[in-house]
Amino acid sequence: MTRLRFALLNAAHDGASTRRNFRRELDADLAEFDAVDGHLPDHTEFDGVVVTGSRSSVYWDEPWIPPLVEYVAEAAEAGVPVLGVCYGHQVLAEALGGHVAGMDGFEIGYNAVHRVRDDPLFADIDESFTVFTTHGDTVTTLPPGATLLAENEHGVHAFRNGHCWGVQFHPEYDLDTAREVTEGKRDRLGDARVDDVLAGITPEAYDAACEAKALFDNFVGYARDLAAERGTARVTTD
Repeated sequence: MTRLRFALLNAAHDGASTRRNFRRELDADLAEFDAVDGHLPDHTEFDGVVVTGSRSSVYWDEPWIPPLVEYVAEAAEAGVPVLGVCYGHQVLAEALGGHVAGMDGFEIGYNAVHRVRDDPLFADIDESFTVFTTHGDTVTTLPPGATLLAENEHGVHAFRNGHCWGVQFHPEYDLDTAREVTEGKRDRLGDARVDDVLAGITPEAYDAACEAKALFDNFVGYARDLAAERGTARVTTD
């Protein structure tokens, strides 16, 4: 069986759950790079690039962030399909000339997101769908030429620019990750709100959110078709 080769740029400070989730959802051979440690590829010769979530903000003064933004810009310029998730969505927006800022509040838990137009990334996903969200930053200005794909009352939840997509929500999360991340927000959000969110993290909510996992197969399929069209697929054979 042949699998595409993707770069997984892991921006999570404790990346074990992130690694598990993306390896489960992406049907590709993943070359993983710990972006927080400044570990990035020295080339863009991949069939796709995926940028994960993080507890950092893209505008923080941390030495590893500008190189990550620059690498994503370079990959996009080279025509490599890019998928940014949550923090990765914000990194992609900044890399392509958009803007990210802090929100007045914090969105967390299983929430509804609404598509505003059709796109291959959202094939087989309803116009209104459930996803797990956890973010205090948002894309306030889309990159030049980008198309808004999905939103809710908290702002932009998906956009596309060429072969690049950003999604603000976390389609990769399993129940354990959703609970773990929510528990970690007690200092910021307080016990009452965290307990309320935890009460909503149920198997039923997770099952509803699994619909959005289709975007991973859609992204892999898009990258596969693009590589075949170009005759440039960098595949491994298992």
